[in-house]
Amino acid sequence: MGDVFNAGDSAKITRDYLDSILVEMRHIDGVLPSTKLELYGETFSTPVMFAALSHLDSTRPNGMVESAKGIKAAGAVMWAGMGSEAELEAITATGARTIKIIKPYADNKDIFKKIEQAEKCGCLAVGIDTDHAFDKKGRYDVVHDLPMRPKSLEEIREFVKATKLPFIIKGVLSEQDAYKCLNAGVRGIVVSHHHGHIDYSLPPLRILPRIAKIVNKQIPIFVDCSIDRGMDVFKALALGATAASVGRAIMPALKDEGAAGVQKKIEEMTAELAGAMAATCSADISHIDSSVLWGK
Repeated sequence: MGDVFNAGDSAKITRDYLDSILVEMRHIDGVLPSTKLELYGETFSTPVMFAALSHLDSTRPNGMVESAKGIKAAGAVMWAGMGSEAELEAITATGARTIKIIKPYADNKDIFKKIEQAEKCGCLAVGIDTDHAFDKKGRYDVVHDLPMRPKSLEEIREFVKATKLPFIIKGVLSEQDAYKCLNAGVRGIVVSHHHGHIDYSLPPLRILPRIAKIVNKQIPIFVDCSIDRGMDVFKALALGATAASVGRAIMPALKDEGAAGVQKKIEEMTAELAGAMAATCSADISHIDSSVLWGK
């Protein structure tokens, strides 16, 4: 039997949209492609990143640290969600360049403390996950018994000012929020619906071109949700993303092989991305022509 989906399942809607986008081939004047990513003054081997996950010990003992080891070996960017300072220290101690994403805790003191921890651990960047302010029933969210609250534009400005690290907003899925993020001075956004935080969520890649037009390359744009293979990353880059994160699709590799599995999955996705780039005359990740996509 196949998977059973409910009506309005945002993950299925997103997956179907990704699969509906087709790619034309361009071979004349083709070149060997480069998948190198330049981000916040550093160079990485690939724009395929590890998503801002957390609590992976049930998947693999010490799962976040194992993942970081694999990400470091693959030359990719590590993202980290909820977790203790000790875990974040262990993640960054692997050498993986890490972006820390903080939940929108009700008490902003907790957010400022987490920002300080990210700086102390030598993170590449830090940010906040704005789309966990409410639950699906319109109430303030509670995550692992911790109360959440929505954040105002002024509060986000204060978070930005509180750190020398690039500050990122995760959970942008509208032109309005994109404008507000630029107004607040953030240095990166993640276009995401958090694996369907509401039903019938707009697929991130569907609104991505509009957000990319607003951002106009002023800051990096990251994408997640149903990014399962290198071709998904190719489509995201073609539509305006700087890089894209893989989450659930990497869990089997982590469970079965630990760090080596994570490295292998990232490298496989990167190879598929490179194959698509080679077949579309895309010399590097910043020069993928959106006109190669059909049905977007």
